[in-house]
Amino acid sequence: MATATHRQALLLSFLTVGYNLLEGVASLVFAGLAGSAALLGFGIDSFVECLSGLIMVWRFSRPGDDRERTAVRLVGWALLILAVYVGYESTVRLYLRDAPEPTAVGIVIALISLVAMPVLFFAKRSVGKGIGSQSLLADAQQTLGCILLSLALLFGLGFNYLFGLWQADPIAGLVIAGFLVREGYRVLTAGEVCQC
Repeated sequence: MATATHRQALLLSFLTVGYNLLEGVASLVFAGLAGSAALLGFGIDSFVECLSGLIMVWRFSRPGDDRERTAVRLVGWALLILAVYVGYESTVRLYLRDAPEPTAVGIVIALISLVAMPVLFFAKRSVGKGIGSQSLLADAQQTLGCILLSLALLFGLGFNYLFGLWQADPIAGLVIAGFLVREGYRVLTAGEVCQC
């Protein structure tokens, strides 16, 4: 039987998927219009975030079963996939000197994300702690990664827009990739997985 807190976890998961679908589509559309590699990467990241959200929808659609351990591993792998993607894109952009085009719309998308994602992060962390769900806490880390990517996008596009300093975006991306590798490894190697 689903508790109110499990229903909150499921609602947060649906909100994560819905928001990231909208953010991803908007980012890809405007990345195409502006020719922005940074915004394109951010849009693709939104779809990886959807994957993590869908894992949580699957996990909490029938609480109380043995899905917690599998969900933790899947979210851990999603974090590592995101890290590899962000690291690859950042390295290639630096190597090829692929400067993102200045785009005010990309800056607006990053700002909206910086308002929405912290709300989801703190709500997931609170609910995850409340029900002892390592998978939801791992998904909260995925959301924290999105916050950091939003900051990197804002930083990179902002410095490019204002000062023409395009290198800021891929350098920030490499730092974020390191954070995501650490978090993915931590999630996958956690010794005790809570059965909720």
